Amino acid sequence: MAMGDPSWDLYRTFLAVLREGSLSAAARHLGLAQPTVGRHVDALEQAVGQQLFTRSLHGLMPTPAALELGPYAETLQATAAALLRAASASVAEVAGTVRVTASEVIGVEVLPPILAALQETHPGLTIEIVLSNAVEDLLRRDADIAVRMVAPMQEALVAQRVGFVPLGLHARRDYLERHGMPRTPADLELHRLIGFDRETAIVRRFMAGAAAQGLAGFTRARFALRTDNDLAQLALIRAGAGIGFCQLAVARRSPELVRILPEVNGLVLDTWVAMHENLRRAPRCRVVFDALVAGLRRHVAAGEPG
Repeated sequence: MAMGDPSWDLYRTFLAVLREGSLSAAARHLGLAQPTVGRHVDALEQAVGQQLFTRSLHGLMPTPAALELGPYAETLQATAAALLRAASASVAEVAGTVRVTASEVIGVEVLPPILAALQETHPGLTIEIVLSNAVEDLLRRDADIAVRMVAPMQEALVAQRVGFVPLGLHARRDYLERHGMPRTPADLELHRLIGFDRETAIVRRFMAGAAAQGLAGFTRARFALRTDNDLAQLALIRAGAGIGFCQLAVARRSPELVRILPEVNGLVLDTWVAMHENLRRAPRCRVVFDALVAGLRRHVAAGEPG
């Protein structure tokens, strides 16, 4: 059957079924009737000339053709969302929607006052916040602006380094009163350590940096509490569960937290703000970009030793 010209609605429904795994779940996600979702899938299958899903005990299973179409549908969704954000903008004033992505800790601990002050100055702005430690694709327009803890590798981006966010080992004061203050890296063997669960590429780079600073024993096998969620690690440190890494500027807001072994933890996060170069002339994006750079530089300064 010849390829037709399916509408975006069909691809949006297809993507929802692919992600949700059933017609009923996709219907709830989209706010559509289940028969409508079924008709959309049938229509797309007819247009592309291939079966996209098969039924199983666990719901709808995507065929190889569906898995191949998935990334293209995701790109369509990201482009449609970016188009709506651009259409929301006003030429005469700083207004419209800007989508910002950042890591979990930065998004929860650092961005809220920056964005609150920004909207006081520009009440016409609408900010969408995506918190993830994954690197969102700005070229595909998954977000307009990204706060990244690694240098951007993609071309066609406007990027500004805001500085190096320092990290250090911390524990709550009463934990140290119960278990003693480590004086050397070897003393960490006697303590409950908080760290990662899965060893990703980013974690491996981090651990290589820790080893270079004399913390070779700070490994997964030694962690009494393991989680890949940075906010959970921070909450465990604040709760007095053990010793873990956190940003110095964040730790300084909690008087009960004490820095441990300051002479051997010279670990930093290389912090950048980036956006697609096509957005550099959009007033709404330029204003948010500049506010993030200024606010994050204050955060970097707050964590510097002194």
